[in-house]
Amino acid sequence: MSQKFETAAIRHQVKRSGQKEHSVPLFLTSSFKFDDAEDARALFADEKQGNIYSRYSNPNNDEFIEKLCLLEGTETGMAMASGMAAMFTSMAAFLSTGDHVVASRSVFGSTHQIFTRILPRWGITHTYVDAYDPEGWEKAIRPGTKMFFLETPSNPALDLIDLEYVCTIAKANNIIVNVDNCFATPYLQNPARWGVDIVTHSATKFIDGQGRVIGGAILTSAELLKDIKFMARHTGPAMSPFNGWILSKSLETLAVRMEKHCDNALDLANSLEGHSDITMVKYPFLKSYEQYDLAQKQMRRGGGVVTFDLKGGIAQGRSFMDALKMISLSANLGDTRSIATHPASTTHSKLTEEERLQVGITPGLVRISVGLEHIDDIKEDIFQALKKSG
Repeated sequence: MSQKFETAAIRHQVKRSGQKEHSVPLFLTSSFKFDDAEDARALFADEKQGNIYSRYSNPNNDEFIEKLCLLEGTETGMAMASGMAAMFTSMAAFLSTGDHVVASRSVFGSTHQIFTRILPRWGITHTYVDAYDPEGWEKAIRPGTKMFFLETPSNPALDLIDLEYVCTIAKANNIIVNVDNCFATPYLQNPARWGVDIVTHSATKFIDGQGRVIGGAILTSAELLKDIKFMARHTGPAMSPFNGWILSKSLETLAVRMEKHCDNALDLANSLEGHSDITMVKYPFLKSYEQYDLAQKQMRRGGGVVTFDLKGGIAQGRSFMDALKMISLSANLGDTRSIATHPASTTHSKLTEEERLQVGITPGLVRISVGLEHIDDIKEDIFQALKKSG
């Protein structure tokens, strides 16, 4: 029986034990017992399914990944220790010396460091493409291009990439498409629907939703998972079973949480437009948003992040942050609690000013991860901080 998103997120469980538990228990074990020598041989030979070692698999992590696959529409996947472990493993499993990656220019700061400082150690090169230059993807292809990597919406600029368009180009050139779907979550966007090969997540953000645990996920086809599993098994970026248990529970409330995040974010974005201290407000479902039609095409709703640019630049950006009373100052996002971040001085401070401007990070850019507090309280805090910092 095909189930709706909310039902699948709640009702999918790994097989119950003899205790007939209603909720899956924690499997806090490093290893698992074999029935006999033949059972052990068959498991290590991949001739049968089963657990060997929690670095390879664990029932808690399996349930988390099985749910995510149902929600994203992918065949299979693997739980990772963090979002960045997922991003790096999903690249390292397929890239070798001489290979080339085409990536969207606006990516998370640590992803940028992978492209510019880590992959080049092994002779792997990259070319960035601007979000507003769709033809750039095809122009950037070289004989050694192995992968397209992109974020949509991007962090923190909230730029979108047309998934259908990029996948069409990739398929024609036998290129793997890898999409970081962290900002949208499977509730708001399903990249696999458009032909994306690998969907990656930082589950630390909206999937957990309460700032409790670190985790990541790689979701893909059974064929591609072979290389991902080999890389992960032997390099060790395994998720803690406790975190897998937490994150599986978190998925049960993802739909209702994302609806509220989106309600609050759209309300806030509309309220900020036209403010005398703000030069620009970005939110995918804001009608003034440049890529509004694309957002409507490939996203269910606009997400839980709003960005705006303060006229006073970096000085006003920092003054605004200091003036906030309720909203947390943190580098995280996707929490029940609203969070403010000043990317130019924190998450993207390692980029040069030129690099920041290329991805839309102006000195006065502020990112608000809009939480689940009452919208009136969120707006009151932001507007009083604008008044004090203006």
